[in-house]
Amino acid sequence: MIKKHILLIIDGLRAGGAENITLTLAKGMIQRGYAVTLMSLSKHLSYPIPDQVKYIVDHDDNKGMFHNINELARRAASLDRQVSNLFTEYGKPCLVISNLHKTDRIVARSRILKSCNLWYCIHSMFSCTYLGNKSGFTRWLKQKKLQKIYKNCNIITVSEAIAVDLLKYIKINPSKCITIYNPFNINEIQHRAMEFNPFHDQDYMLHVGRFHQVKCHHRLLEAFALASLPINLILIGQGKLAVTEAIRLKIAVLNLQDKVFLAGFQANPFPIIKGAKMVVLSSDSEGLSTVLIEALICHVSIVSTACPGGIVEIMSGKLASYISEMNVPSLAEKMRLAWHTPIQITTEMYSRFNHERVLDKYLSLVDSRS
Repeated sequence: MIKKHILLIIDGLRAGGAENITLTLAKGMIQRGYAVTLMSLSKHLSYPIPDQVKYIVDHDDNKGMFHNINELARRAASLDRQVSNLFTEYGKPCLVISNLHKTDRIVARSRILKSCNLWYCIHSMFSCTYLGNKSGFTRWLKQKKLQKIYKNCNIITVSEAIAVDLLKYIKINPSKCITIYNPFNINEIQHRAMEFNPFHDQDYMLHVGRFHQVKCHHRLLEAFALASLPINLILIGQGKLAVTEAIRLKIAVLNLQDKVFLAGFQANPFPIIKGAKMVVLSSDSEGLSTVLIEALICHVSIVSTACPGGIVEIMSGKLASYISEMNVPSLAEKMRLAWHTPIQITTEMYSRFNHERVLDKYLSLVDSRS
């Protein structure tokens, strides 16, 4: 019996939440009996590819004088060549999912994928990330570009907040728009969390996330200094050199060299998450925070800023008390609260993110005719 084919496309597999989530989806779809192709539009790879997943890289090495001007058209043509060969081998897929905005811009120009059961999965708050620092004509122009890309398309948002952002503020007019939370393999995460923790001999709070301005490490570091707790701070993540150096400088200015440790990228962060006294986010926006859900699965207290995005969809009920305002004193106060009054985590706080439930929703999108 020929297996039905699903195609997942993403702009590289660097260390990040959307990338990890895409791999979890691919693995789950394989386990459900589908043939899965994962196409990466760059050669960056920070994670192992799940068994039986066909992995294709369509990296663009063009460095010509005008490579930026015609990049999208050039890369869409290259994508179509890859897709044409793939369809010859596996047949037309029953579901195609494009992940991350750079990917969407290329996929939207594909001639071949237009005839497929194509869905764009949006992982971030465009009003904050894509338009956040823009104003006037530049903001208007970028908003129009977003509207053009996603007009009359099928859209998946990973939180209800993203859906509101797209429809109300970006004013996108899709064909369909549904929310499906990110999938988490709860048993696997809890099993991997039992492995060795290199920081097991420390009391520490933890931040996991790429080194990027949207994560607001300066707010995190200032709040940590103000909270003045008998505890260290570990930062898991990596990013551009300039941002990393800015974080190091802030640590030095606050005289926290003996209290803050940069742990880099961790292929398995779960033992470090499990050993933390709390996991803290200081972001300016979050589509649906992966690490907060992973912390709940590991039964660890969480603290976050009340940033635009899906935070309140994760931190409802008793967890809402641990959401801070978007400033340093409030975040420091919530750190102290989590230290002195840790959250009693229950399975109900994270069960709706179980990957089996999420897979059911994704597979309900499969085109039975393909």
